[in-house]
Amino acid sequence: MLHETTVTVDRGQYPDAVTPWERETWRNEALDWVAGELAARGLRTTGTLRVRLRPWSVLARVPVEGRDTVWFKANPPASAFEGALTAALARWVPESVLEPLAVDAGRGWSLLPDGGELFRDALRRVPVDVGEWEELLRQYACVQRALVPHTHEIEELGVPTVHTLALPEAFDRLVERNTVLRPDERAKLVALRPRLVDWCAELAATGVPDTLDHADLHDGQLFRSAPDRFVFFDWGDAVVSHPFCSLLVPARRACEHYGDEVLPRLRDAYLEPWTGEDRTRAQLRRAVSLAWRLGALGRAASWGRLFPSAAGAAGGDVDGADWLLRLLTDPPL
Repeated sequence: MLHETTVTVDRGQYPDAVTPWERETWRNEALDWVAGELAARGLRTTGTLRVRLRPWSVLARVPVEGRDTVWFKANPPASAFEGALTAALARWVPESVLEPLAVDAGRGWSLLPDGGELFRDALRRVPVDVGEWEELLRQYACVQRALVPHTHEIEELGVPTVHTLALPEAFDRLVERNTVLRPDERAKLVALRPRLVDWCAELAATGVPDTLDHADLHDGQLFRSAPDRFVFFDWGDAVVSHPFCSLLVPARRACEHYGDEVLPRLRDAYLEPWTGEDRTRAQLRRAVSLAWRLGALGRAASWGRLFPSAAGAAGGDVDGADWLLRLLTDPPL
């Protein structure tokens, strides 16, 4: 049985994080589920099971005889929607995402194929022109546009929803609940709120509809299946909100490689699929500027998605506070 296989465990920077893996009953049930799903497909495991434990997921690399590795992922309650969302995305945008081998939506479990080389690993291995970042942003924007008709279905899967005009209320909750903001920092954020309300109203008025926002689309969250061909995965931070908020994370990561001067190129590449429908380029660029700043709210919120008992949960408040304070800084675009 799979739970009798040799196992190595990686806890990274979270040695004290408490996850379901520590519970023998849960562990055996999960591994038996993986073995059963593989057996149903005529597959069996071989070699060492490598488990990565983090406060936000249990991830196991499962070697399979005669084919590429498969991956088991268990999400905490706050992102338990990920398996069902991934399966739905595989129906709606099949060429752009991983198609899971199996999903147990009730338990937040997924069994996924190996997607190939991470874009992050490609960046380390070979010179990659900034044009590839432009192309991945075009492809991602096309995915978002294709998902607009499915927004209600996405919400019904349990994906958190913070519509553009509801962002001020989300801001209020994040500021109120954050335990590490200093009084002067909290006062600055509270004073910013009227402007934030205006930004949200202006952004909504552009007419670009709310849809799926990956919310953490960095170079470790997508596969480079071929030059200029990308597959997006890891939707545990996803929200339904303004799509342009998605640009913040990948654009900042690209700037780490190429410098801030590439930002206008990245912005315009991302906006290409959104042009038309009586929206001018100037209006879209202004919308990106607004969403860049407001995207900090999504990042602040995502840090609260930890197992309730996870050690280091207070660290989420530290990172959340850092993102909230970025609302005070003018966007670079």
